[in-house]
Amino acid sequence: MNTRKPADASAVDQIWRFFASVRLSVVLLLTLAVTSVFGTVIPQNADPAAYERKFGPVFYPVFDALNLFDMYHSWWFRLLLCLLIANLVVCSIQRLSSTWKVIFPKTPKYQPERFRKSAGRLEWPVQGTSPEDLKNIYEPYMRKHFANIRVEQRESGEGFFIFGEKGRWTRLGVYAVHFSVLLLMLGALIGSIFGFEGYMNVPEGETRQAFSLKNADQNRKLDFAIRCDDFTVSHYPSGRPKEYKSDIAIVENGDVVLERKLRVNDPIRYRGIKIFQSSYGKTPGDTFTIQFKDNDSGMKFEKKGAVGKSIEMPGGSGTLMIQDFTDNFSFRGHSIGPAFFGRLDRTGQEPRPVVLPVEFPRFDKMRQGDYWISITDASYRQYTGLQISRDPGVPLVYAGFAIMILGCYVTFFMYHRKMCIELIPEKQDTRIAVAGISTRNRAAVKNAANKLAGRLEKMTVAR
Repeated sequence: MNTRKPADASAVDQIWRFFASVRLSVVLLLTLAVTSVFGTVIPQNADPAAYERKFGPVFYPVFDALNLFDMYHSWWFRLLLCLLIANLVVCSIQRLSSTWKVIFPKTPKYQPERFRKSAGRLEWPVQGTSPEDLKNIYEPYMRKHFANIRVEQRESGEGFFIFGEKGRWTRLGVYAVHFSVLLLMLGALIGSIFGFEGYMNVPEGETRQAFSLKNADQNRKLDFAIRCDDFTVSHYPSGRPKEYKSDIAIVENGDVVLERKLRVNDPIRYRGIKIFQSSYGKTPGDTFTIQFKDNDSGMKFEKKGAVGKSIEMPGGSGTLMIQDFTDNFSFRGHSIGPAFFGRLDRTGQEPRPVVLPVEFPRFDKMRQGDYWISITDASYRQYTGLQISRDPGVPLVYAGFAIMILGCYVTFFMYHRKMCIELIPEKQDTRIAVAGISTRNRAAVKNAANKLAGRLEKMTVAR
C-alpha cells in the first residue's frame, strides 16, 4: 500500500499532477477566452499611429508592451497554448490508461439479470427444438457478427446464454476529439512561430527575391526569385478594375522552374509558399526631371533625379532627397494621382518633408519656400503586387478538422452495446429471449434487439 503523502512526491510527480488538473484546464480556457475578447475588440496588426491616436499616450505604451496589437503572435499567447497542449496530453494519457482496460478487457463480464430487466426484451417459443440444437445454429452467426462471444449454461443447468457485444472501441471517440483539438492547437502554434506573411512589388520585366513582412519593418529573402514577364488589367465601362493577372516565372539558381498565369484567388504554390495576386500599380522609371522655380524671380532650374538619390538645390542652399513614390496620393479626402515624397534639407534649418504630385505641379507652392518644386518628364512602369505567405501548420489543422469530424461521429452516432440470447427449455420446446443493453442510446439498442430477433427467427425457420 502506498502511504506516501503528496508533499513527499517527487518533482516529476508534482509536475504531472499539475498538468493533469482539470482546474488548470478551466483556468487556461477562461484565460484564452478573455484574451481572445481583447483580440476581437482591438483590431489586430493595424497602423501603430492609429493605435496611438485611439488609445492615447497613457494606454498605448501599456498595450504595446503587452503585444495586444499582435496578440496571436505574442510570446504569452503562445505560452498559454503550450500549457493547454501539455494539459490536454497529460489529462488524456491519465484517463486513457483506465479507459483502455474497459475497452480491451481480458474477460468481459455479462450479467444475465441486467438483460432480463431490459425494457426491449423479446420472447417467443420454438416448438420441437431443443436448446442444444438452437445453440448450434445461433452461435456461428453470433461469432461472425459480434465480438467477445461467450456461451454459458443457465443457472438451472438447463438451457444456454449466448452473449456478444459490439462497439466497445467507440469509447475512444472522445479521445479522437481530444487528439483533433491537440492537432488544431499545434498547427496554430507552428504557423504562428514559423509562418510569415508579406508583400512584394515586381515591375514588368524584373525579378525580385526580397519581400516586406506584414506589420513589421523587416525584409526577408525567398530561396527563389519571382519574375513578372507581363501584367494586364481590364476595366468595366465605369473604369473600375474588372480583372488583373500576371505572367509569373519562378527562377531558381538562374533557371526557370515554373511558369504560371497568376489571377486573383488562384495562388501559385511552390515549396510550401503561397503567392497571391493582391494588387497592382505604377512605379516610376529610372530617372525623371525635377524643376525648381524661384518664387521671387520666376527663374526655373531643372535637374535629373531618381528615387533614393540626393541632388543639390539651386545656389547650393541645400539638398533634396526623393525617398518614395505612390501612384494614388490622397489629399483632404480626394485622390490626386501619382506623387513623389521627399525630404528637403536646407542649410541651418530642420529637414522638411515635401510632397510632389505629378499632375499638380503647383502643389508645393503652398509650402511657401524660396523655391517651389515639381516633377516633370516622369515615366512609369506597371508592377504586380504579390502577397507572399507560408503557414507550415496548415496540414495539421486540416488533419485536426478531419479527425474531429470522425471523432464526433463515433462519439455521438456510434455506441457500445451488449446482446444476449437466452435459450429456455420448456418440455419438448424451447423459449427464446433476446435483449440488449447499453449505457446510452437505449432506443437504438431496442431496435438492434428487434433486428437480431428477426434474423434468429428466419434462421430457425430455414433450419
